[in-house]
Amino acid sequence: MTIDFSINKALKYAIIKESAQMKTNVNEGKEVIIMNEQSSNSQGIHALFEQFGANLKVDKDRPVFLEGESAEDVYLIKTGTVRISKDTESGKILTLRITGNDSFIGETSIFCETVYHSVSANAIEPTQLLVLPRATLEKYLSDCSSLMMEWIQVMQMHNLKNETRFRDLLLHGKKGALLSTLIRLTNTYGVKQEDGSILIDYAMTNQELANFCATSREVVNRILNDLKKKDILSLDKGMITIHDLQFLRTEVECDNCPLYICRID
Repeated sequence: MTIDFSINKALKYAIIKESAQMKTNVNEGKEVIIMNEQSSNSQGIHALFEQFGANLKVDKDRPVFLEGESAEDVYLIKTGTVRISKDTESGKILTLRITGNDSFIGETSIFCETVYHSVSANAIEPTQLLVLPRATLEKYLSDCSSLMMEWIQVMQMHNLKNETRFRDLLLHGKKGALLSTLIRLTNTYGVKQEDGSILIDYAMTNQELANFCATSREVVNRILNDLKKKDILSLDKGMITIHDLQFLRTEVECDNCPLYICRID
C-alpha cells in the first residue's frame, strides 16, 4: 500500500507568534494555555501514523520503553501522559519532560546510528499510542520533502525546549532549575484565577519536582517554603498556585521565550 502525499504541498502551516495569547474556555470561565505539536505542525506525519501505525495500550506506571533498549519504533501518543527521563544506576532520576496527546516519543533514533533509546518513557496514566517502525518512518521522510520539513520542525521545537532547560540548570543551579520548572508548569497547565494568580492544574509531589532539577526532595522543600513565605506561591494538597510569576521570571533572567517553547512537555 502506498500513500499519495501530493496534498501535503497544499498544507498551510500555522504560524505561532511569540505574542500568542491564552485562549478562554467559556464553559468553565477559565483561561488556559492551549498549544501542542499538532496545532503547530506535523499534520502529514500524524496522518501517516493514523493510517499505518499499530495501536499500543500501556497501563499506568508501566514503561513504553526503557533507556538502553533497542530503538526499533517511534510512537505517537493518542491519549494519556508519559514521563521522559534518564536514570542512573544509583537510582537518581532526571525528568526531561512530561508529554501527552499528539506528541512524539522515541523520535531521537530517526536517521541516527545510535539504535538504542537514550531515555526511558513511562506512562503516568493509562496511555494509548500509535507505533510506527523506525525504518518505515525514515523511508517516508526520505521520499517526501514536505514530511521531512514537518519532522525537522518537530525536532527543532524539541531542541529549543531542551536548550532552555539545560541553560537554566547550568547557569542558575538547583534553585534556577526549580523556578524555571514552575514557569514551564504554569505555561503548560496554568489556569488563571479571579484574583490574578495562576493555578498549576497538575498535581506533583516535591520528589517529582526534584527529578526535574536533578536535586533532592529536601532542597525542593526548602526553596518552596521560602517562596511561600514571600507570598510568591501557595501550596494546597499537592497543587501549586503562583501569585507572582514575574518574580520567577526575573530570578532566572527569563529570555521571554515563546509560550510553545517554555513548556514542560
